[in-house]
Amino acid sequence: MAFGKGCHLHLIDGSAFIFRAYHALPPLTRKSDGLPIGAVSGFCNMLQRYVEGNAGSDVTHVAVIFDKGSHTFRNDLYDLYKANRDEMPEDLRPQIPLTRRATEAFNIACKEIENYEADDIIATLACQAREAGGRVTIISSDKDLMQLVGDGVVMLDAMKNKVIDVEGVEEKFGVGPDRVVDVQALAGDSVDNVPGAPGIGIKTAALLINEYGSLEELLDRAEDIKQPKRRQTLIDHREQIELSKKLVQLDCETPLDFTLDDLEVREPEPDTLLGFLAEMEFRTISKRIADRLGVEPPVVPEPTPDADAPDRPEAPAIDPEAYECVADAATLQVWIDRIRARGHVAIDTETTGLNEMLCDLVGISLAVEPGQACYIPLAHRAEAEDDLFGSDAMAEGQMDMEEALGMLQPVLADDSILKIGQNLKYDMKVLSRYGCQFASIDDTMLLSYALNAGLHNHGMDALSERYLSHRPIEIKSLLGTGKSQKTFDRVPLADAVKYAAEDADITLRLWQTFRPQLHQTRVTTVYETLERPLIPVLAQMERTGIKVDRDTLSRMSNAFSQKMAGLEEEIYGLAGRKFNVGSPKQLGEILFDEMSLSMPDGKAPKKGKTGAYGTGADVLEDLATLHDLPRRILDWRQLSKLKSTYTDALQEHINPDTGRVHTSYSQAGANTGRLASTDPNLQNIPVRSEEGRRIREAFVAEEGKVLVSLDYSQIELRILAHVAGIEALRDAFRDGQDIHAATASEMFGVPLDEMTPDVRRQAKAINFGVIYGISGFGLARNLRIPRDEAQGFIDRYFERFPGIRTYMDETVAFAKEHGFVQTLFGRKIHTPEINAKGPGAGFARRAAINAPIQGTAADVIRRAMIRMPDAIAELPARMLLQVHDELLFEVDEDAADRLTEVAREVMEQASLPAVRFSIPMIVDAGTGSSWAAAH
Repeated sequence: MAFGKGCHLHLIDGSAFIFRAYHALPPLTRKSDGLPIGAVSGFCNMLQRYVEGNAGSDVTHVAVIFDKGSHTFRNDLYDLYKANRDEMPEDLRPQIPLTRRATEAFNIACKEIENYEADDIIATLACQAREAGGRVTIISSDKDLMQLVGDGVVMLDAMKNKVIDVEGVEEKFGVGPDRVVDVQALAGDSVDNVPGAPGIGIKTAALLINEYGSLEELLDRAEDIKQPKRRQTLIDHREQIELSKKLVQLDCETPLDFTLDDLEVREPEPDTLLGFLAEMEFRTISKRIADRLGVEPPVVPEPTPDADAPDRPEAPAIDPEAYECVADAATLQVWIDRIRARGHVAIDTETTGLNEMLCDLVGISLAVEPGQACYIPLAHRAEAEDDLFGSDAMAEGQMDMEEALGMLQPVLADDSILKIGQNLKYDMKVLSRYGCQFASIDDTMLLSYALNAGLHNHGMDALSERYLSHRPIEIKSLLGTGKSQKTFDRVPLADAVKYAAEDADITLRLWQTFRPQLHQTRVTTVYETLERPLIPVLAQMERTGIKVDRDTLSRMSNAFSQKMAGLEEEIYGLAGRKFNVGSPKQLGEILFDEMSLSMPDGKAPKKGKTGAYGTGADVLEDLATLHDLPRRILDWRQLSKLKSTYTDALQEHINPDTGRVHTSYSQAGANTGRLASTDPNLQNIPVRSEEGRRIREAFVAEEGKVLVSLDYSQIELRILAHVAGIEALRDAFRDGQDIHAATASEMFGVPLDEMTPDVRRQAKAINFGVIYGISGFGLARNLRIPRDEAQGFIDRYFERFPGIRTYMDETVAFAKEHGFVQTLFGRKIHTPEINAKGPGAGFARRAAINAPIQGTAADVIRRAMIRMPDAIAELPARMLLQVHDELLFEVDEDAADRLTEVAREVMEQASLPAVRFSIPMIVDAGTGSSWAAAH
């Protein structure tokens, strides 16, 4: 049927279906072969409901539109586009291609285009259909698609079963569909990292566009705007705003390799559809569809019970209406009596913010049995109708904070009562500022992490949906978003009780779900020796923080600015003219048009849709093996990042009360057991460049004290030599040789006494690169040498140390058979993508190879950190930071040597008695007034 007048096209936003299926539906964990299929199951059910719901309707054409990949022409326009998007969940990644197969199995057109977003394809099809005289329904709630509404095009929010027409768009944006792009360009988009105009939101943007008619008219007449700040913002950021419009404007001329006629509605082929569903082991939907098609359902094997899937204890349904508000001492005492009788309690705090060192406590929630939870409001403010942010008066119906905490403290400090939390470290830090101390704790986030590292994230909302089939109340429904967002102390008590007590109830249910699984999955020792005892250690380190000298950072910032200016002059000389060094478009023109540089692999440089060349770090690193200009650009970019991320931003993180920076560590932030540092991240300060090392000069000791750094020497290489049985490396470590020089001697036949720095540097890059599965391509970048030369180094490495290749092959084989790898201490890192095909296969293989090495190193330093507080308790010393293989301490000057002796012994003996390495663990130590001097 040729598309034309009277036709009705449905365009389904495939990504929205996928993520809705993944996040909103109870997971169907995995197939019998270990492949995760929860999202695929939900996706198939949604397609089936769509097909059944539109049977007999006037829909003549339909397609599901997907994103081809994460990189599009918009990334060429602005390399930070969507830069703040979270990584795709690891268990979702292998399911993405299966959703394409599912769409095809339902005999629905499945379309995606390289370098374009699904929204661009939808825009092009919608415009073509409209021009042909047909109608279009876009099945999505994506606000970016609202610019297409009108003239026969509507949107359908399937979640709410709500049609979005022109009036709906005007209600959302304050302008018609034809001006949505203008409003978005001004307001920006934090989700897609579109910058927009600083300080201008949707409402203000709509007012301006309605007043001036268009974005172009507004920018041309910006000088006429009376409000000084708004006028200056539009003038100063015009280029950024115009770029933002290009980023949000959908491309209605996306080059398609198909036509509207190819999207005609087709009935599914029973054998194809049922064959796919049987392959996925979907028994229920297979039977339902077979009945509808009037055929015999396929034979699907009965599922084998998943040993890793927690048994969910029977419990009453979660009912926020049933929770209690505790407003007086007598009622709180009843709850305390219940806690003492039960022997455990789930606890959660509500605060005015996420910074544990600065936020205020607002209330505490408790749960003793599933469905039995309460909230103790302590600092909610009274509501005021004429004031968006309420008054400063306290709301009625609350307990006095001092009285409530005085009653709870004996419970918190009682060893015989288990306190259960989700990310309990946060609550411990908040309550410690009010004089409360914890004893005897459990953490559901870390229970999940010990059980399921590598399978999914461990946030409470995600765990609740996955294991309890319950979506918790969203915090944004209480606090709002954007400029009108309020703090929790402004939330009415009735709403606060439901939200806060539900958190405690869910936490208790998760604990009941996960705790019994530790023994069944043989990770009890991991949780009890590596996770749980580390919580108070990290909490204390984070409370202590480290002193940072603001003046030093300011001086460095100025120095970096001057050095960047010098590099710019050098760059201009190499380029033959001046240009904007920070402009990827101008840089591409210089490199490829004016200088005619070629990529090392002989391929032509890639261009985006706008004609701009790609000049990302990967491109420049390749070119840096051939020419000085890209090397200098990389140096300039590194300085720019150091300045913005550290010398400038770190100053904002200095606590006004303590004068110190207090980072937060996430125990569940990396699958391998490595800690992750945030707000600010102190683990990514570069140490390879002189400028990066200088950042550490700003981290200083208090007067009369020094900083002491203790760092495991090449711990991952030592672990590799141990587990892979590489005698040459073992002997070098035992003899105390320079391991990189020894490797170079083995590989290149150069005697140790004739070793040159350049040869040693190459061996060092290979040593560390092999641990991470580096390719010849990657090594060439690191050493800035031709790729064939780099690959030759790697081949020679494996020839000299064949045991490493054996270790790698055996590790991958184990991962494919069992679905996980293990550290020497028993930590399981699941590898759900290890059997994947295509581009992701190489990454999954490298991750599986590296995880036991990196994870074992992470376990060693965790064991050291757990033992350290007792070991240094008698010394005037405090542990401040952990940066992967390094621990940093602050100690009185006259006790530095004693601390070094004690801490070094703890670190070098940390693996015992669980693991005895065949080579010694050596710890290097340094002392100084700053971190740089100590390191």
